[in-house]
Amino acid sequence: MLEILRPIEYVVAWIMVTAHDLLTSAGMDPTSGWTWALSIVALVVVIRVVLIPLFVKQIKASRGMQIVAPEVRKIQQKYKGKTDPASRQKMTEETMAAYKKAGTNPFASCLPILLQMPIFFALFQVLNGLSAIAAGDRDPIGRMTQDVAAQAEASSLLGAPLSSTFLGSDDLVTKLVTVLLIVLMSVTTFTTQRQLMTKNMPASMADNPMAQQQKIIMYVLPLVFAVTGVNFPIGVLLYWLTTNVWSMAQQFYVIRNMPAPGSAAEAKLLERKARKQGTTVEDLTKGTATGPAAAGDAPRGQRVQPRRKDRQRRPGEPAAGERTGGGATGGGTGAGEKSGGERSGDGSGDADGDASRPDAPRAADRDGAAAAGG
Repeated sequence: MLEILRPIEYVVAWIMVTAHDLLTSAGMDPTSGWTWALSIVALVVVIRVVLIPLFVKQIKASRGMQIVAPEVRKIQQKYKGKTDPASRQKMTEETMAAYKKAGTNPFASCLPILLQMPIFFALFQVLNGLSAIAAGDRDPIGRMTQDVAAQAEASSLLGAPLSSTFLGSDDLVTKLVTVLLIVLMSVTTFTTQRQLMTKNMPASMADNPMAQQQKIIMYVLPLVFAVTGVNFPIGVLLYWLTTNVWSMAQQFYVIRNMPAPGSAAEAKLLERKARKQGTTVEDLTKGTATGPAAAGDAPRGQRVQPRRKDRQRRPGEPAAGERTGGGATGGGTGAGEKSGGERSGDGSGDADGDASRPDAPRAADRDGAAAAGG
């Protein structure tokens, strides 16, 4: 177990010492317990920022669990009272099929907690080994060298050393600080669970087994903190408290801006949106908002298509109304037709047509020659 945590211990020590160096360069006392306490807070911030994608998956998984809950209850009622292995196996298969159909996984909501547990124990190993590293009885952990460990070992928070524990110290200040941190941890956890149940739980899930489990967790976790907290160093309790505060703030943001469908928080969100848009919740949910916001959404008439303008007539080209058919009246010849044009039948087309051919004699010359020969 300890060997598995070794790489995580190196990462935890590196983040803590790096944050300590940054705070020291900002002007804080390197030997102050507050500097090391803020280094632990920085460790929490880094870890929780990295876990944000998993937190988003956790939210989606929780929403999917809420959607599929009625179908799961039907499956449980279907196999109620059947304890034979075949029936239990069939119920499990149908339940998992319902989860798969809804695109959710009951284990996805546990990922952030499960991934934080190794970090939690790695921090415990680092803080618990400060005295041994400072004395030279244990090898350094990455950037947590002997000198740095001695400095961290001597630091204290409100007069209590960060590496001290409630049971391992006879100092009254250490015991009081431990109790204070445990109480704050319990309050933040209780607040987070309570706002989840009272504000972000649909009314249809009030009797759901998941809701009952969350209610049990809300009252049991403070007892767990009281029993286990006396064994952990002050620095670990500070890490735990900071994590709870982050979770509480994160949960508050999600409930306010992305509430579960059918919950009280969703009703309040719709009320805020309705006031902002100047409409009612009923119109907002139906998509028929009335008022100033809807004025711009009125249907508009069909756009009038532009008409095509007549093509501009070229120079010398007759207008469309003046054009006639290909046959010319009044003595038009084939040569005049080849000159192409649509001409009027007054005989002038022949002359024009012949004039367009330079090698052809004019019609008048031909007539004169014929008269002379006669």
